[in-house]
Amino acid sequence: MLVSSSVKVRHIVRSLAGHYGTIAWWPGDTDEVMIGAILTQQTRWENVERALLELQERQLNTMHSLFSADKQDIEDAIRCTGFFRIKAQRLQSLASHVMESYGSVDRMRQIPTEKLREGLLSVKGIGEETADSILCFGFLRTSFVIDAYTEKIVRCAGVQEKRQELKPLFEKVLACDPEVYRQTHAHMVEYAKEFCGKKRCSECILVNLNG
Repeated sequence: MLVSSSVKVRHIVRSLAGHYGTIAWWPGDTDEVMIGAILTQQTRWENVERALLELQERQLNTMHSLFSADKQDIEDAIRCTGFFRIKAQRLQSLASHVMESYGSVDRMRQIPTEKLREGLLSVKGIGEETADSILCFGFLRTSFVIDAYTEKIVRCAGVQEKRQELKPLFEKVLACDPEVYRQTHAHMVEYAKEFCGKKRCSECILVNLNG
């Protein structure tokens, strides 16, 4: 009997929720999430945490402060994350978008999700994964994050949909609750690190779905 992709995704979500329970993951404020979503590109989270602390010490940890900051100061603070010149430019581009389009982060909360997402995607250096991370974790919106970890897991479970089809697939299955979205993404990342990254395929609790 063929199992539909929706059923497989539902099983993945339930299995990982049972495996991990509630994870305290990325509890920072909206500005921190927006900054972290850019800094985490192509680096480990430990480096992001160091950079966030450095930005905080320099009082460069808000969109407002980044908007008027000297680019060299930002580069110096985030050097440990790699590609620091590119990331500094992206941070200032995002800050410019926020301040010039909305006036403040708080005013962004009044904008509908799709319009907010469209605006984020217009910023150079912000792709769908980064935009959805900002929406899901920073603005508590039901915009599911599809990253390499999630794609790896669903492929192992036999889900064949194209990458661009995975976001609507998950959003069809998940309860319309921002906390469910955040927890599910956290579960995906933790599971991929624990099993996929360490090649523990023989212990995978999801591989039996690929049939």
